[in-house]
Amino acid sequence: MTMRPSTRLHRRAQQRGTTLIEILISVVILLVALLGAAGMMARSNQSEMESYQREQALTLLQDMTARLNANRQAAVCYAVAGATTTAGNGGISAPTCTTGTAAQQATVAADLAAWNTALLGTAESTASGTIAVGAMIGARGCIEAVDTTNQIYRITVAWQGLVKTTASSLPCGSGSFGNEAYRRAISVQVRMGVLS
Repeated sequence: MTMRPSTRLHRRAQQRGTTLIEILISVVILLVALLGAAGMMARSNQSEMESYQREQALTLLQDMTARLNANRQAAVCYAVAGATTTAGNGGISAPTCTTGTAAQQATVAADLAAWNTALLGTAESTASGTIAVGAMIGARGCIEAVDTTNQIYRITVAWQGLVKTTASSLPCGSGSFGNEAYRRAISVQVRMGVLS
């Protein structure tokens, strides 16, 4: 059984067309897969940045907690009732304090200045030294006197996240980041023990 030459040519032409269509379909499938992978990488980078910012915030929260505990005799100098001490993005606002010795008051001022520097991220910068990269986006720290009689203080760190979530109920940094759904905040309450 022999095929006529025209039939063979016709089948070869059909096969070439089929091969071209198969290649085009493969390219389209590959492009869709690559776009999916690129989207997944972008979400992964975003999640990594959110995690990094939360880790930085926890470190700064623990830092101020340790500073407050170390200078417990002048704890009221970190925050007074009815006012919030703030640091970081937006500058420092600290209460005037006459409690404790001059050395303890100087320690409070040094602690707040160091915390402000850490919140701004100025301790870590790019190789050129022009851009601070060490902290969260728009980092702000707050210290509130919750109960001055029992010496209970709330230390909060707030920053701007990359995606919208539920707005934090903590007041620190409220109104500083535009949409409240981008504001992240973590806090800890510290109670000064009475040492006798």
